[in-house]
Amino acid sequence: MFSTPCSKAVQVSRSRLLRRRGVATKQRATSDVHISETATRTWDHYANLSHTDGARQYKSVNRRYLPPMQNLDLPTAPLVDNSMGKMSDKHLRDEWTDEEIAAAVRDNVVMTWSNSANRNDLPRIVRGEGVYLYDSSGKEYMDFTSQAVCTNMGYTLDEGVKQAVIKQMENLFYAYPGMAMTEVRARLCNLLAEITPGDINGFLFPLGGSEANEGAIRIARRYTGKSKIMSAMRSYHGGTAGPLAATGDFRTRFGGEQPGFIKIFNPHTLRFSTGASDEVASLQSLGMLEEQILCEGPDTIAAILLETIVGANGVFLHPVGYLEGVRALCDKYNILLILDEVMCGFWRTGPLFAFQHFPGVVPDILTSAKGLTSSILPLGMIGVRQKIKDHFESNALGWGATYANHPVLMACAYEVVRKNYQACLQKRVSEIEDVMLREIDLLVRRHRSVLQGRAIGAFGCLDLINKDGQSLNILGEA
Repeated sequence: MFSTPCSKAVQVSRSRLLRRRGVATKQRATSDVHISETATRTWDHYANLSHTDGARQYKSVNRRYLPPMQNLDLPTAPLVDNSMGKMSDKHLRDEWTDEEIAAAVRDNVVMTWSNSANRNDLPRIVRGEGVYLYDSSGKEYMDFTSQAVCTNMGYTLDEGVKQAVIKQMENLFYAYPGMAMTEVRARLCNLLAEITPGDINGFLFPLGGSEANEGAIRIARRYTGKSKIMSAMRSYHGGTAGPLAATGDFRTRFGGEQPGFIKIFNPHTLRFSTGASDEVASLQSLGMLEEQILCEGPDTIAAILLETIVGANGVFLHPVGYLEGVRALCDKYNILLILDEVMCGFWRTGPLFAFQHFPGVVPDILTSAKGLTSSILPLGMIGVRQKIKDHFESNALGWGATYANHPVLMACAYEVVRKNYQACLQKRVSEIEDVMLREIDLLVRRHRSVLQGRAIGAFGCLDLINKDGQSLNILGEA
């Protein structure tokens, strides 16, 4: 229909051509152009086909819009009374009955990592003193685990910490960190820069360990322009999206699949041996790690994220040479090293930070929490080396939160760190380590149900088994 053995050139004004196609022109064309008849017929044919109300001869074809036959009315939500409820009189009283507390727990409390069915079976703790906790019936508990390895200073509140918090609350209880600078923020950053090894000179303070690791992952990706994060099979890094994806224990399944997170083997395994000595275990594990780095592609890996001492998964101590080797591999392949010291930081294993146990090891990004405030108030920490701090002088960090760098929380941290530094806490932890090692060794030798134990500083763990030699404490199993 449109083919022709030859094209005859005709002189057509641009304005006339557009008028023929139904296109309005604002001004007359300043010159005519030579257009072939084939081109004009093709254009006219398209103009006949392309009409908002359908093709010229066939109005049911090529219409821009045809009202749908079905009803597109939006659904109507059922009416529900969404007015504010009435506060009951019990909230005006200082004391509640045991029955009222139990009812509130049953009807309104939701648990976290486990199901909520056992919430009324938990002891109701009403006070603490020293290393002891007391429930509502007066029963005394020795807190062997410092709760979630976080109440490092025990439960007798230091008066200096209390007064520092009260003073900050009275003077300025909040300032948004992107709009105002506070003295306590400057003080805490400076104190940590002075006492933290290496050139870890830049600090920011999220609300806890999970947020700290979330920020560390973001910083690593922003700094390197790469996306993959490598982390250990046996690890826990927090409950928010990124850290949970980096986690290696059962809890990672709660977060669903996330791209960009790669698991590596720990050098300490439970089902097979990586070597008869620390040297062999380190070489084997580092060889596997380098193989993985090469397979993934070093130019795709932003960081390797490890717990300096594996915490919730069993207090695993890396073999001598392993962490030093990871640091060397990171340097070789231009990968950042993030060390998670949420549990083991702030003198938990002896020195201020656990990476001080390993010659030459300084992370590029350091995270911590828990012992930073002894859990008197919630606060986490991200520390970065000078090269990363310098990078973000002219580049946006790309992470923040309303309650990050909160002045009241930082006042608590500043006083806790100052006091523990002045108290030479490392010496006290060394004394505790002697007791831990001696007593754990005694438990292993005395009881067949204790397969083995691990300890460093005031950080320890027991592997318990039943009479058939099967583990009693596999994470994620009831």
